[in-house]
Order: sequence, then structure tokens, then C-alpha cells
Amino acid sequence: MNGTIQNRDAFLSKIAGRLGREKRVTGVERPKWSFNPQDAVLKEADADELLEALKTQCTKIHTDLVVTNADNLTETLKEIVAQYGGGPVVTWKDDRYRQFGLTPLFKEIWPKEKVEVYEWDFSEERRNIDYAEHANIGITVSEITLAESGTAVLFSSKDHGRTVSFLPAASIILIPKSTLVPRMTQAARIIRERVNSGHLAPSCINFITGPSNSADIEMNLVVGVHGPVKAAYIVIEDL
Repeated sequence: MNGTIQNRDAFLSKIAGRLGREKRVTGVERPKWSFNPQDAVLKEADADELLEALKTQCTKIHTDLVVTNADNLTETLKEIVAQYGGGPVVTWKDDRYRQFGLTPLFKEIWPKEKVEVYEWDFSEERRNIDYAEHANIGITVSEITLAESGTAVLFSSKDHGRTVSFLPAASIILIPKSTLVPRMTQAARIIRERVNSGHLAPSCINFITGPSNSADIEMNLVVGVHGPVKAAYIVIEDL
């Protein structure tokens, strides 16, 4: 369903009036700037250099980062989950887990080891949120990853519940190395190109930069104020 814009003409006319002119409806051209600093950061960086920038940033945002490959992903994920206290674990309903070779871990290995795993099911509605709230770890997948800021970009949908990334005590985000881009500039372009090519815009786009933190009270930094206390990025090199 398409949204509607209410009172647009009146709003734009008021702004034009405050600027001392009539509202323009034609002849408006996008400015052409002689310098675009937003494109300069990490402009020439290759995938390995972007990964190094991400590693450096993760040391500043209280986020563990592990680099692995498809063959070792299962063991890497098991180790981090164990370090973070084990289950319950909540995941999206996402075919990429199968592509990453994680289905046996979720469906067979962890259940045998008494690690409870819950897969998001949009038909369950409130039960999904209740489970995410009581889960110890949420596992998601980054669509785009900003090396400069250490930010993972998550697209929400009916199978990708938003609460999986922020209600559990810890968050683990799987990051295919191919998703690395320099910064927000490139992420915005990728999202715009997706929409322009006919893809539906996600119901919500979350830009997650490590665990939540705040220094609002007497400038004392507190990590995990309103979200996961711990966060880990697992970069998968050959995906």
C-alpha cells in the first residue's frame, strides 16, 4: 500500500514565503558541487583494507570481531555463543543460514547439546517478541556493512524481526565480507538503487553500531543501556 503526503503544498508554500519568494514548481536543478568529501573517505580501499578499517573501529565500539570462512563458520559461531553464555538463541527465518552451512547447527547440533534455538515465525506474532525478550543471543545477517563506523545494516521484513537484534542480552551479526563498503554514503546509494530497480523498501532499516551505550549521566560511559550488552561481528571471508 502506498502512503500519502498530507498538506504538502501548504507546507512548501509556507517555507517559500519565509524565504521571501513564491514556491517553485519548475526549473529546480540539483546543485553540482565542486568537492564531494562524502566520497573521499576510504575511496580507494579494497576489501582487505575495508576489513582492517572495520577491525580498528570495532575496538572503539566495544564489539568483538572474528574473521572466519565458510568451512569454519559453524565452529566459530559455536565458540562465540559459548563465550556469551549459550542459549536460548533466536534467529531470523532466512535461507542464508542454509547457504552458510548453519542449518545442521541450528536444527541438530545445538538441540542435542541442549542449546535452545527459536526461528522467527511471523505467524506467531507476540510469541516471537516474548521469545526474543528472554533469549540470551540473537543472530542476524548484515546486508551492508560500513567500515568507517563499524555499522551493520539490517533490513527488517516479516521473516526478519527487528527485535532479534536488540532484545536478547547479546547480538551476533554475520557479515559476508562482500557487504563491506566505506561508509553511509555508499549504503544510501545501494538502498536507493534497490528501490529504483523495483525491490520493495524494507519495513525498517536498522543501522547498528555495536552494543548500545550512553554517557548522558555525568559523562560516564555505560554499555548496554537499551539493547544488547555484548555484540560480535563474524566476518565470513569467502561469501
